[in-house]
Amino acid sequence: MPPQLTVLFCADPLTPGRVDPYFAAQATAVRRLGGTVALIDHDALVAGDATAAVRRVPRDLGPVWYRGWMIPSSRYEDLAASLADRATELIVTPDRYRAAHELPGWYDIFATTTPVSVWAPRDPGDPPTGPEVARLISPLGPGRGIVKDYVKSRKHEWEEACYIPELTDVDNVTEVIARMVELQEDSLYGGIVVRRFEDFQRGPDRRTIEARVWWLDGAPVLVSAHPDNPADVPVPEPDLDVAAASVANVGCRWITTDMALRDDGVWRVVEVGDAQVSGLPEHVDATVLFGPLAAAVAR
Repeated sequence: MPPQLTVLFCADPLTPGRVDPYFAAQATAVRRLGGTVALIDHDALVAGDATAAVRRVPRDLGPVWYRGWMIPSSRYEDLAASLADRATELIVTPDRYRAAHELPGWYDIFATTTPVSVWAPRDPGDPPTGPEVARLISPLGPGRGIVKDYVKSRKHEWEEACYIPELTDVDNVTEVIARMVELQEDSLYGGIVVRRFEDFQRGPDRRTIEARVWWLDGAPVLVSAHPDNPADVPVPEPDLDVAAASVANVGCRWITTDMALRDDGVWRVVEVGDAQVSGLPEHVDATVLFGPLAAAVAR
């Protein structure tokens, strides 16, 4: 029997026997394509109980994709191990998930097409001292910057926990990083990243207008808006050649690149992500996303 598209979705925390409502339309698309849907308990997984998280997953499912909420890389490793005990294999291995999901995993490959960045591992609740910050940011030189962790920023607290007006003002940079660490609480992901700020085209609300490009085995299969884009802003049409070579070299099967047009007319890669946990705008027909996955399995 040929392999079948099988996707693990997050279960609804209130009704564990059904798909989380946020992903329900996507699960319906998988079923319409003849695929199989199975459920994991995301809360149990993040809490450290991977065995409980996969208790609803049938045995012997074979190769599966995950599609759901973000998972810390260490917990993704736990998920892979617990699924292996049930003769079920994550198509995206833990090392490839980490490579696409965390900035240090993909940055060197995309370095010429993305803002210059530095980073350092850090535990939640432990902001760096001024001297530590000075050493971290010294390669960046003067100019503006932003602060984030390995995966996410606090862009909705722009002035206090994200934006840096001048990178040589170490005291201010230290304050912004400390506030970001404080707000992230236990969800600080991996460590601290500081990036040079670049001026991108913005919408009426002053947010950067981004295109999210979905890649499967090195080929673009969908260009969508970024979920944070205003609904009335058309989907940008990025120059895919800017990212294509790096996507091919990163060695991850299903990834996303968020791309934005810089004010000087150059397309840039703002972020890279594992497509299993990248947000899909609600108005996008999920069949367009999962159809290529089904075709890849059938080949």
